[in-house]
Amino acid sequence: MYHLIITLLAIIIVILGVSWFKWHAFISLTVASLFLAIFSGLSLDKIVGAYETGVGGVLGHLVGILALGTILGKMMAESGAGLQVANFFVKTFGVKRLPWAMMMAGFIIGLPVFFEVGILIVLPLVISLQKTTKQNILLIALPAIAGLSIVHGLVPPHPGAIAAIGIYKANLGKVLLYSIIIAIPSVIIAGPLFAKWIHKRVIPEGEPQLIKINMSAKKMPGTGISFFIILLPVILMIFSAIAPYTAFPDSAKKLFVFIGSPLIALLISCFAAFYFLGIRQGIDKKGIKSLVEESILPVGSIILIIGAGGGFKQILIASGVATTIADISQHLSLSPLVLAFCIAGLIRIATGSATVALTTAAGIVAPIVQHMSGVNLELLVIVTGAGSLMCSHVNDAGFWMVKEYLGLSVKETFKTWTVLETILSFVAFGLALILNMFV
Repeated sequence: MYHLIITLLAIIIVILGVSWFKWHAFISLTVASLFLAIFSGLSLDKIVGAYETGVGGVLGHLVGILALGTILGKMMAESGAGLQVANFFVKTFGVKRLPWAMMMAGFIIGLPVFFEVGILIVLPLVISLQKTTKQNILLIALPAIAGLSIVHGLVPPHPGAIAAIGIYKANLGKVLLYSIIIAIPSVIIAGPLFAKWIHKRVIPEGEPQLIKINMSAKKMPGTGISFFIILLPVILMIFSAIAPYTAFPDSAKKLFVFIGSPLIALLISCFAAFYFLGIRQGIDKKGIKSLVEESILPVGSIILIIGAGGGFKQILIASGVATTIADISQHLSLSPLVLAFCIAGLIRIATGSATVALTTAAGIVAPIVQHMSGVNLELLVIVTGAGSLMCSHVNDAGFWMVKEYLGLSVKETFKTWTVLETILSFVAFGLALILNMFV
């Protein structure tokens, strides 16, 4: 109980630091990490090392992706490619059906890519649509984000789901089938339906700052090339995902896996954008360099915030909070599906990482269900994934990405993103329990 109280106080420090003391989120997260480490009894000589490990762990994967994704977004915004795609969506679906179109876009783009990469691909399009239609950005953004999030949490080949399948020894094909059956109604409720309700109640005070759309581009690229650039990283990542299952020689498979890794796929896409959206549109080399520098400067702030969030997460793990929560959950007499959901949810709240919550919870629950009969292992994977989505808050990189890229305040991010994630979590859990009655 002491661990839980200290964790709660650390989270309150982050929120008060940002909203009341007006500290930068990086400072708030760092102070909260130190508070948690000291009061949880973590040895003084281990505190800085744990914090640095957490920062390095999250930024090692994200820093290049964030920079390249923002450059790609800037090229789409400045060249008018984002507007071309936005205009196509408006003409094809109409303004009223845009939330549904964005939900589909997020769901499809999210299948081969990490959540963070998907956000950087989708948000220039979201901001372009908002500028074109003059609607509340939440109405367009939340369905897209919901689509990205649900596939990240539940659907293979995302790493958390794949790891849980291996730990539980579940059938990959069945998990894929059940996860899509559960994901579609979940994303409809948490995406377009929730967005239509919340956008009337939350009007963002700020404007998106990291990606600014050029509404006056005189010579815009064609719709086809605009779609090609936005989908190029997704196409490369799909090739990477399917290459190991093809009859290609090993050298070709390795090449496809290499160029389909998020960092390389985004790098290739940036060079394609430099040519098709830059040089061919009359922007010279100096102009492209200037655009790159403009887009990279604001990324420094979000990299600091995400890094500090990673440090906070690692302090939670090193101080034993995640283990305490797991132990408390394990002693409750619950059905395996409910137990897996609760443990994953509590670890997610404690550590902020959906993948850590999913894999840790699976590791705890697997030995418990090993000797039980009648447990649906495929649905066990899905409820663990559902639990790993709930209550995203200040220790989650996704929370800060959504806040910074959409120009929201901390309070607005809690009201929208945190609620959306929790709806996804509980709806998917409920649907899994219903499906468990029939399969």
